[in-house]
Amino acid sequence: MRVRISPLLRFAPALAPVLLLSSSLLWAPVSLCALEIPQPGPDSRVQPDVPQGEVTKRSFSSSQIFPGTVRDYWVYVPKRAAQAAPETPANLLVFQDGGGYVKPDGAARATVVLDNLIAKGELPPTVAVFVNAGSVLGAKPGAVNRSNRSFEYDSLGDRYVRFLLEELLPEALAGLNVTTDPAGRGVVGGSSGGICAFTAAWERPDQFGRVLSGIGSFTNIRGGHEYPALVRKSKNEPKALRVWMQEGESDVNNLFGHWPLSNRDLDAALQFAGYQHHLELTGGGHSGQAAGALLPDALRWLFSTEKPPAKP
Repeated sequence: MRVRISPLLRFAPALAPVLLLSSSLLWAPVSLCALEIPQPGPDSRVQPDVPQGEVTKRSFSSSQIFPGTVRDYWVYVPKRAAQAAPETPANLLVFQDGGGYVKPDGAARATVVLDNLIAKGELPPTVAVFVNAGSVLGAKPGAVNRSNRSFEYDSLGDRYVRFLLEELLPEALAGLNVTTDPAGRGVVGGSSGGICAFTAAWERPDQFGRVLSGIGSFTNIRGGHEYPALVRKSKNEPKALRVWMQEGESDVNNLFGHWPLSNRDLDAALQFAGYQHHLELTGGGHSGQAAGALLPDALRWLFSTEKPPAKP
């Protein structure tokens, strides 16, 4: 966790016991300590000597699992994939709400990050699929399209991951040599896309062994608040998952739940059940800025060949 100590506590340490021990001032350290909002670093900026991967935009409208939906998706193929030995398959990342992640000037700048990490050898050659949630076209001329995002992303169960594995990815990855090892395959998303990423890996850990969730909606939109209990029950047979999460201290608190508490509850459940996991608490609220800036660190951690140190 990255915590910035309040200037009051840093320069007046003698005052800290008073604030902590006095019941009337118990709230003071919380209100005085503000967490930082991470900012993009060099790995999130285009570097002049780094070759850029190829990005191809496509559309998909033939789903039988989500009938009637249409969506855009993008496929990123790194330059180093062509240089690798033909028999060496590339890693795979699938980004939900892909249009935001693929933007070169967006919060995550995912293709820029992938270019830089792959060029430095900090990430194996990695193919990425950026897929948007589906929309149902209006039935009449001029009618507004209906978003299928919450139904696809917030629902528990294997429906969405079956859509990926049975319908979208076979088309998106045609002709590409991509690993079948779940340790080299990850799912990424933010907000409802964050719980969607976790659900996909939770349902099919044989296909996706890495999860990256930013401001994940592990709340009662469509039952996501059940995950901490489900994770705890898996303690005797934990799934082969490595999970990286980011959550903002000022995230949403509404009738569906409290986002910061929900993420911390899931983090505690992952800790209890013995999963390799990390929760990065940051400043900010329901925004992709922090998770986007931390994307290089998250990918390095998720795909490191070294076992992460035990979390205190």
